[in-house]
Amino acid sequence: MAEGDAGEDQRAEVMRGGWAEAAAWLRRRAENIAAGMLAVMFVAFVLQIVFRYFLNFPVGWTSELTVVLWLWLVLWGAAFVVRESEEIRFDLLTASVGRRARIAMGILVALALVVLYGASLKASFDYVTFMKVEKSSYLKIRMDWLFSIYLVFLIAVIVRYVRLLWHLVRGRDPGAADLTKASSGL
Repeated sequence: MAEGDAGEDQRAEVMRGGWAEAAAWLRRRAENIAAGMLAVMFVAFVLQIVFRYFLNFPVGWTSELTVVLWLWLVLWGAAFVVRESEEIRFDLLTASVGRRARIAMGILVALALVVLYGASLKASFDYVTFMKVEKSSYLKIRMDWLFSIYLVFLIAVIVRYVRLLWHLVRGRDPGAADLTKASSGL
């Protein structure tokens, strides 16, 4: 009987390791996509300068592309690249309380985010799908495609905080802030 339990534990550990490896691989690909967006944004910005100031021929598509990529970069990064521990937060209160209070605060915040973002999901979906009637000025991209990243962001944040809520309810301490380490999260 003990050998069967040990075998199941090993299989579970291998599966957890497989999921962790897959998640790490996906995170690296999300970082690659974000870096690609940043590179295209930079090239568009340089082209905008060249066309406007050197060729005296201002073009609008470069500005529009830069704005669209900035929107996508911020929401993509927040959804898939930035870890929960790297998010900007004001942790003076959570750093000054004990483990149980931190867990309770984490549960409260995670629950609030899941409920609020979940409540906004239908209205956000309706708005994004309604925007199919509009197109961007220069690139002529349908606005529902441009704003669809917000829906991806909403779903990713809801999934992230449901997972966090699950861990908190099971008693995992979110951890006190280490005040001796200063980090930008990058």
